[in-house]
Amino acid sequence: MEVNTTESWNTPQPPNIPYFKVDPVAVLLLGIVTCGLYLIYWNIKVADVLNAVAEREVISQPVAIFAGCCSPVNMYFYYLAGKDGLPHVYRRAGVPQKDDATLLLILGLLVPMVAAMIVQGDINKLYK
Repeated sequence: MEVNTTESWNTPQPPNIPYFKVDPVAVLLLGIVTCGLYLIYWNIKVADVLNAVAEREVISQPVAIFAGCCSPVNMYFYYLAGKDGLPHVYRRAGVPQKDDATLLLILGLLVPMVAAMIVQGDINKLYK
């Protein structure tokens, strides 16, 4: 007689993905109106979402906070989002993958609010 038991206490559960669906145009407008202060809050929330979707720490909280204050860290934030975070979002949302890491890196230097719009548009695909 063979007994087949399954343990449910140590079975990995799907991560709880924080709900952060914002209109990308609102990200742009709030970033402009608040002179970029909204983007610090936005970075923290996006880091939470990307970390939950990837089931590991893709972007740490200190990087998310300092990305709003320091341009090289901002470029690094968007590069990590495009290279390590968004591919997990695409897989989870069931949409074709694309590599926007270089585009986000350049936009993160020149116009970070536009880079934020692109990332937010891709994150919104999780909630459809």
